[in-house]
Amino acid sequence: MSSMRQLMKQAQEMQERLQRELNELVVESSVGGGMVTVRMSGHKQLVGCKIDPEAMDKDDPSMLEDLIVAAVNEAGRKIEETMQGKMGSLASSMPGLF
Repeated sequence: MSSMRQLMKQAQEMQERLQRELNELVVESSVGGGMVTVRMSGHKQLVGCKIDPEAMDKDDPSMLEDLIVAAVNEAGRKIEETMQGKMGSLASSMPGLF
């Protein structure tokens, strides 16, 4: 029974560590040759956005809209990839848990 308790403790520690890393994680995504750059937290909250004035074409707002969408989506993918990598490395460091 103590081995089961130990596994549960390891799982809880892993969850707490992932949560701390998620709280500290911020990724940056830049698209359009740097015309739009966004920063996103590990909780997928947008925490920053920079737009080059060159991207603001009043005759073609759809270009800027597309760049913003692309930057936000790329940042979200980076968060997912980062967290999957962290979960994989944590799981491999705890043999017998999975």
